[in-house]
Amino acid sequence: DGFITLAHNLIREQKRTVSISLNDVPYRQESDITFSFSSNYVAERLAERLGIGVTDITMNDATIYFNMENLKSKVVPVTLKDELQLQRQYDRYGLPIINPASVTVYGTEEMLADIHTIETQPLAKENVSQSFTETMPLNLSESPIRCNVSEVEVSVSIEKYTEMDIDVPIQPIDSLEIRFIPSSISVKCLIAIKDYAKTKADAFTASANADDIASRNPLLHIVLDSPSNVQVLGITPDRVEYIIISNEKDRDNR
Repeated sequence: DGFITLAHNLIREQKRTVSISLNDVPYRQESDITFSFSSNYVAERLAERLGIGVTDITMNDATIYFNMENLKSKVVPVTLKDELQLQRQYDRYGLPIINPASVTVYGTEEMLADIHTIETQPLAKENVSQSFTETMPLNLSESPIRCNVSEVEVSVSIEKYTEMDIDVPIQPIDSLEIRFIPSSISVKCLIAIKDYAKTKADAFTASANADDIASRNPLLHIVLDSPSNVQVLGITPDRVEYIIISNEKDRDNR
């Protein structure tokens, strides 16, 4: 038995784990979440695994304590963590489609309090120029929580983009008769080639910041709302001059 034990110590891993099913352990409840069992039970199981006598094993503590709580559940969205390197002129088109989009995670109430999303393992690809679908494992390896699935299917749309210049008129301000100089702005943007022909100026909204008028600023800042499939590179000009012809109160008094 001594040689068997010596051989085990010589070839053992630096940190070796021996798993014992809690279903087989004769534990008892000490408090709401604290339980305990005799370390002698562990010594007996180790002796069986190693083929040695139980008296050859020394345990540091006579009793082993552990906490155990009922699991709670929570549904959280899945997010893709990607490291894509795209070919020139290519980019993502829209958000990735993840199936399932959300998962159920299990853990103690304290564990789940800070869990708001579950990431996938990093998705790394080089020289990407086409849409693709991948099965990605969830990043749960270092987390004590459990999940109802271990992987999800991720679809990423990739499109070729080109630059586009489009003139967008500045929207009038309610209750004011105002003239902008110039009356429109030029928007430089990146747009997927498949959307180029169908993207018109009315898909954008350019508006002047009315607060600048109250502050008597000589130039009004322009705010642009653009479609989600467009990447705005810049607008010219980003501030405009203006002339107020009359306001609503003036018209009522005339």
